[in-house]
Amino acid sequence: MECDNHSTAGMGLLLRYASQNSLDESSQKQVPRSGRRERTPYKSNSHTVRAFEVLQSLRRDEVFCDIKLETDDNTIVFGHKVVLASTSPYFYAMFTSFEESNKNHVVIKELDSTALKLLVDFIYTAQIMVSEENVQVLLPAANLLQLHDVQDACCDFLQSQLHPTNCLGIKAFADLHGCTELLSSSESYIQQHFSEVVEGDEFLSLSSEQVVKLISSDELTVPSEEKVFECVICWVNYESSSRKDMLPKLMEHVRLPLASKEYLLKRVEEEPLLKNSLECKDYIIEALNFHLLKSEQPGTIPKTIRTKPRQPVGLPKVILVVGGQAPKAIRSVEWYDPATNRWQSGPEMSTRRCRAGLAVLKDCRVFAVGGFNGSLRVRTVDMLDLSSPSPCWVPTVAMLARRGTLGVAVLDNCIYAVGGFDGTSGLNSAEVFDFSTQEWKMVSSMSTRRSSVGVGVLNNLLYAVGGYDGLSRQCLNSVECYHPSTDTWTPVAEMCVRRSGAGVGILDGVMYAVGGHDGPEVRNSVEAYRPSTGVWTSIADMHMCRRNAGVIALDGLLYVVGGDDGASNLASIEIYNPNTNTWSMLTASMNIGRSYAGVVVIDKPPHFNS
Repeated sequence: MECDNHSTAGMGLLLRYASQNSLDESSQKQVPRSGRRERTPYKSNSHTVRAFEVLQSLRRDEVFCDIKLETDDNTIVFGHKVVLASTSPYFYAMFTSFEESNKNHVVIKELDSTALKLLVDFIYTAQIMVSEENVQVLLPAANLLQLHDVQDACCDFLQSQLHPTNCLGIKAFADLHGCTELLSSSESYIQQHFSEVVEGDEFLSLSSEQVVKLISSDELTVPSEEKVFECVICWVNYESSSRKDMLPKLMEHVRLPLASKEYLLKRVEEEPLLKNSLECKDYIIEALNFHLLKSEQPGTIPKTIRTKPRQPVGLPKVILVVGGQAPKAIRSVEWYDPATNRWQSGPEMSTRRCRAGLAVLKDCRVFAVGGFNGSLRVRTVDMLDLSSPSPCWVPTVAMLARRGTLGVAVLDNCIYAVGGFDGTSGLNSAEVFDFSTQEWKMVSSMSTRRSSVGVGVLNNLLYAVGGYDGLSRQCLNSVECYHPSTDTWTPVAEMCVRRSGAGVGILDGVMYAVGGHDGPEVRNSVEAYRPSTGVWTSIADMHMCRRNAGVIALDGLLYVVGGDDGASNLASIEIYNPNTNTWSMLTASMNIGRSYAGVVVIDKPPHFNS
């Protein structure tokens, strides 16, 4: 019997082990059964939220609290060590590695009590309200407690509050607390809004080293170098007794050669602060010599930090299309944002205008020059100041002659109006507008009358391309070039074909003559001129025949905007890629078909929101 019982017990033990082993194997290897889905564990999305709501309630009632945090002003904040340590690396280190781990009362010096209460609330609730009133104490406190989500929220808030009146202070605050993204974005904001920033009190309180760092940037967005000079003089005059000795150090970074010659003679030379400084006088002489050499010996201009044009970055570019014929002269303005591939309406002109010229000075002042108002060829000029908070078109100084179907271009910050039709005859005359003097004056006339002429600026020379000679009643393939230093026109190589109403664009040192017509024949052909070779060569044809289109360069591509095909006005846009010698159609067309419209590229103003 004993043997039998032993055998039975042993057998029972073996059976149990075998059964257990079988269970273990089956648990390790699941055999899927047809028609049954994999089972997943249930997860409650509200569990953690409810748990922390209870913990916050317990904290408010001081239940199970094992730590009291005290600030310099004797404010007490209760908490649970495990909760604080679970979120803040600062508290985790305090309660696990330092002597405070055995204490239930800790004094945290130089920490704002309001910030501490808000941050402990955040640890329990995951919510915090950042405001103008608390952000300056909240950010350093969040930095100390290593609550990175709150740091980011504070930086996002400050970035949204950037304004010309506070951006210098925000930049300094970001630098002090190691907020690299906020520091970078505030620096970019300052550079892009330099003209407004230097009008505020914050700028006048900067140190000389900070002013130098600011004005030495290549990326300042300024209407002209005159603005940089004026802000330096204003900063010095604010505390002239202690700052006038710093003027030479500051003037080293003002790019005086890039200011106009008239401004140098009338304003800079007459500035009292500069008269007693030999170093500053040297900078004036350098600037005047630059203008002299630029007109007489451009190849001998010495290169210094003061002759290098500033190259603002960060401001996106948009295409502005003004007026035109649709089918009559119109007031409407629209603009295209490549970032969104959308056209939107812009500020309407005060009068109807087509067959006009369009020019932009310093990326913010747009001039609609001459044209046809539906009844008459005009000499009037309207200006749109895009730096204004509410830009609108206003009349400015009129030209000396009536001109429609003229060519307009900018050279040395002056606007040239070339050729055109005055209502009676084609014109070979040209005139120039100097913004600094607010005057138009005639320059030498071309050798040929040219209406519907295309113009472009290449290597500081002005080219008049093709057009129509009303005297001979012929469309032209001739081209002539204006030298501002000698006030003379000289012929250059003729185009391959006659083109009146051709669009002219400059891209990467190459001039393109696009479309146009020869009598009734509207062209889709395009040719390119390189000064290095001195000849015109044909490139790929456009998809459509176009005349009287606008042509501009943007981001390494050539845009041909609107025009007409001889039968109807076009709303479509074609884009040329010089790297592949191919044309493509832009998927977004203008809101209306436009011929004879003015087209320019501008920095996108802040109020042009998509």
